[in-house]
Amino acid sequence: MAFLAYSLGKREINQYFSIKNAKLLSVAAVILLTLFHTVSRYYGGGDTCEWLLSSGRYLGETVWQPYGCMMHKYKNTEAKTCLAEKRVAFVGDSRIQHTHTQYFFSEALQQYRANLTAISLPLEQLAEDGEVYWVLQDPVHEEGLSDNRKMITNEQLELYNKVVLSTLNSNKKNSKARVRFLGASRQAAMETITQSADGLHLPESTRNVAAMVLMNAVCNKVLRPIDGSCCQALPAPSLLQKLTACVFLGSALVFLVLHALGHNSWKSRPTPPDVESGEEKKPATAASPLNHKAPFQALCKMGLIMVYFYLCDRANVFMKEQKFYTHSTFFIPLIYMFVLGIFYSENSKETKLLNREQTDEWKGWMQLVILIYHISGASVFIPVYMHVRVLVAAYLFQTGYGHFSFFWLKGDFGLYRVCQVLFRLNFLVVVLCLVMDRPYQFYYFVPLVTFWFVVIYATMAMWPQILQKKANGSGMWHVGILVKLLGLLLFICFFAYSQGLFENIFSVWPISKLFELNGSIHEWWFRWKLDRFAIIHGMLFAFVYLVLQKCQGLSEEKGEPLFSTRISNILLLISVFSFMTYSIWASSCKNKTECNELHPYISGLQILAFILIRNIPGYSRSLYSSFFAWFGKISLELFICQYHIWLAADTKGILVLIPGNPSLNIIISTFIFVCVAHEISVITNDLAQVAIPKDGGALLRRLLAAGVFTLGLLLVSRIEDKEISLLSVF
Repeated sequence: MAFLAYSLGKREINQYFSIKNAKLLSVAAVILLTLFHTVSRYYGGGDTCEWLLSSGRYLGETVWQPYGCMMHKYKNTEAKTCLAEKRVAFVGDSRIQHTHTQYFFSEALQQYRANLTAISLPLEQLAEDGEVYWVLQDPVHEEGLSDNRKMITNEQLELYNKVVLSTLNSNKKNSKARVRFLGASRQAAMETITQSADGLHLPESTRNVAAMVLMNAVCNKVLRPIDGSCCQALPAPSLLQKLTACVFLGSALVFLVLHALGHNSWKSRPTPPDVESGEEKKPATAASPLNHKAPFQALCKMGLIMVYFYLCDRANVFMKEQKFYTHSTFFIPLIYMFVLGIFYSENSKETKLLNREQTDEWKGWMQLVILIYHISGASVFIPVYMHVRVLVAAYLFQTGYGHFSFFWLKGDFGLYRVCQVLFRLNFLVVVLCLVMDRPYQFYYFVPLVTFWFVVIYATMAMWPQILQKKANGSGMWHVGILVKLLGLLLFICFFAYSQGLFENIFSVWPISKLFELNGSIHEWWFRWKLDRFAIIHGMLFAFVYLVLQKCQGLSEEKGEPLFSTRISNILLLISVFSFMTYSIWASSCKNKTECNELHPYISGLQILAFILIRNIPGYSRSLYSSFFAWFGKISLELFICQYHIWLAADTKGILVLIPGNPSLNIIISTFIFVCVAHEISVITNDLAQVAIPKDGGALLRRLLAAGVFTLGLLLVSRIEDKEISLLSVF
């Protein structure tokens, strides 16, 4: 999967295997898969309730996976909320846990059919105003039955189940009033009945499966849990979703008109800067002047991509499945990925510490690890969770390092660059908020990086502006920049220990619309506090490195160690020891809460240790993995796109494009996912040049228009929230 995506992504490998051809192939795959799933649902039955009730399989030994949809695990409080105003009756024998009902067995199959025929009409009448579920007879473990139950055989039980299926719902005139058959519990029991204590009654785990299936069938349509896609009807599009669709449709019409009039499309695309780390990459060639068709073409492509997003995670077109963690599902792809990364090692163009190729490589392998972590459900395994927390902190470290370096060296605090960075960071997320009807904070990483970029900008731009040119004239300016960093540290500590003040500030409208999730800013507080020192670690490291580089305190020539041999060996030894110590500590973590409290104070040490191990040896600094670097260039898009077109149900599950073949499904969905992420990166670059002009007057007018647009969105969102509140009251 990763090899294919990378190979197709490198134009120079083969003219037939370019990224353009890869994207065309992914478009064809999406069209064919959409047609396949649409036809399958139309002719083969697309009722997820029937899927839930009729079939499934075990993931491992205890987790039940219904066919094609996700099953929510209900808690007692949720069950009480759902069933508070419902009348529920369980009728049956001892196998549904009514101990006061004496177990009996029908003496004749024909008498059983006659009895069913007699009650079928009343059951269908009950189904008109409520829900009636008939639990098919579960198998027995014949070898484990007591002597007085030896007459019960699975062959007989199967005959009785066939009678039920052929007798109930025989009234064709009233197709809506149907008794639903619960066959999933029987299918689960066939795999676990050998664990029965008496050969007759099911193990507790299997009874729980039956209970959860019933709860999902009854309650999903009421409570609408995110991770319970079975038995959920499509929600009506919101006003913002409708308006967004109109904008994309309008852009498509304008593009078609301009195309018909013969306007040429804009071909040349300058390479975008790395907005996460703040590093600039000079374009190889200058861009051609923009024409009127280019932005509408980009918006038209973005609209088509958003249709795919909507189909994947809002429409009942494709299937979804639950995550299930095993060590093999995480570590085997991880090993495979790193082998590929090492195999595609190349000589780097420069050998400076944290050069552009190396930072792209760093972001690339971290992003791939995070993707594997998410799709495998590895967050339940605390040692892996804690190591991934360090990777997220490393992303923020790069943000601090890159933007500090840019402002320190370039001194460019102009509005144009600020708007460019903010646009590139937020464009995709803003579009997804509108299309997928999710709050900004839902895509937590982008608000986090955006917030810290603004903080870095404010810290460096505020008086006195201290740049490297100014600091070279007097050492006192170095003290000045350290004072600024100390002030930022005190600011962070103050808010970290003042949760009440923090919540009061970010709960004020309209700021609250950016940071609230489900009506609370708790998630924002958690994310902000967890990696609160990563940015300042990156800024401080950048300052120390650039000062040492200016003073020629480092040896960055090709093949030479960064420091003297003795110092290099000592630092390498300390770094390796730090890694080992952290891994041992993470493996001994008992719960996430306690370990998260220590994480902000120790994550910086692991990041520093990695940088030293990666850069001290001269041979290591002279190489980089082009495989990882390619993914690193689209790491932001990969992180955001995974929410809806690789994972599913807002990251709670896994998107299923190829049913019944998990390995092939991962290959196909990943290939499409990577192509989409790359194209969105290109579209964002195109639109950034149109939306953010270099002319100051034009830029101010665009900002005013963007402000009015944003205010309008906030007002519409607030009106919708009030309408929802009124509906919930009445």
